Amino acid sequence: MSPSDESLSSPEWKPSKTRLKKDSHELQALGEALANLPDDRLAALPIEESLVDAVREYKRTKTHEGRRRQMQYIGKLMRHTDPEPLREAVAAMQVPRAKDTLALHKAEAWRDSLIADDEALTRYLAEHAEVDTQQLRSLIRAARKEGLLPPEQRHGRAYRELFQFIKKAAA
Repeated sequence: MSPSDESLSSPEWKPSKTRLKKDSHELQALGEALANLPDDRLAALPIEESLVDAVREYKRTKTHEGRRRQMQYIGKLMRHTDPEPLREAVAAMQVPRAKDTLALHKAEAWRDSLIADDEALTRYLAEHAEVDTQQLRSLIRAARKEGLLPPEQRHGRAYRELFQFIKKAAA
């Protein structure tokens, strides 16, 4: 055991001021993420009422300095709570948004490839056999025809309808 290891296990060892400050900033960042949660989710968390009240007060505060000071107070209150359930709640709130965004990006990619390439239709139908092929072909034709028009004459209607069809089929 090295001398530094012994000092870590001794009862008088204290974390450095830098470490304490870093931990405080992490708790404040978690507090900001909590402030972005809807009130019903916030109320369902296993935290003290004083912390819930502080977060609600933060949401009501409008001035920059007031918000900064309130967030410091939230960080102080959070030092006395277990941050893991709070981190899990924030992560659980962000996961559905990421999945929705991914689904939209996938639908956009399908739309663009269906308009650009006839082979994409074969690949799409192999993955989504349940869709109305005739309606899909009609939407693709309309989007391609609309794409040939000069930009000032395009309405984007067929492009949007194709996207909505793909998005609905993916759901």
